[in-house]
Amino acid sequence: MPREIDLGPFKVGASHPHFVIAGPCVIESERIVLETAQRIAEITRALGIPYVFKSSYDKANRSSITSFRGPGIRAGLAVLRKVREQVGVPVLTDIHSADEAAQAAEAADILQIPAFLCRQTDLLVAAAKTGRVVNVKKGQFLSPWEMGNVVKKLEESGNARILLTERGSSFGYNNLVVDMRALPIMRSLGYPVVFDATHSVQLPGGAGTRSSGQREFVAPLAAAAAAAGCDGFFMEVHPDPDAALSDGPNMVPLHQLKPLLERLVRICRAAGKGAEGGL
Repeated sequence: MPREIDLGPFKVGASHPHFVIAGPCVIESERIVLETAQRIAEITRALGIPYVFKSSYDKANRSSITSFRGPGIRAGLAVLRKVREQVGVPVLTDIHSADEAAQAAEAADILQIPAFLCRQTDLLVAAAKTGRVVNVKKGQFLSPWEMGNVVKKLEESGNARILLTERGSSFGYNNLVVDMRALPIMRSLGYPVVFDATHSVQLPGGAGTRSSGQREFVAPLAAAAAAAGCDGFFMEVHPDPDAALSDGPNMVPLHQLKPLLERLVRICRAAGKGAEGGL
């Protein structure tokens, strides 16, 4: 059983109910971020699900040099601070270099290491030394047991506040595949495991100068992960994904989130976790 991790308003891992990390892929505007965060908070509160807001101030790994990346670290972190203050939920955001870690930690409760950067030692060490919870996306190129080396880098840097996230493995030709065995394998490393239901249906570079996706498979994969025993779910959610500036094809439309979470609640309860509310 993974250890308990304190996220401030709630705890995750161990025997605690599942939690949800959700929000737009990238900060497009303060209005979209605040309205989306508030609505997701209302939905999760009604369902008794612990909630972490997610959005990125910079998407450094876009397919094209002309793709929208976000407002940048200074303006982006200002928006994330408003989410913490006005919506009252923990906040997660990506960091891409060691130099960003300390600054991002001032506004975010969880620092996320993108999948392509999960083996970058300096980045992991810098994130660990902030004392914030560090969520590491498993690289599309790694086996789940190789995440043990990532865990050791964080632990030996003085931080055991760790989350590990499964987001699919490279299958070739712009496709990903999810091996549900990865969830119990990574849980055996001793830390809570999150299933990224939206990046797992991404088709990287599938639209030529941008990634595509198959959002119709978010629900079945999330349901499988719930039954397989993950500790939390990561979902990028947007009021109008088809008009989104990043990752639109794989994001969950905001109006579809409530029925999806209701379904996951039922599966988690049937699997014996979250019986007193929440996932």
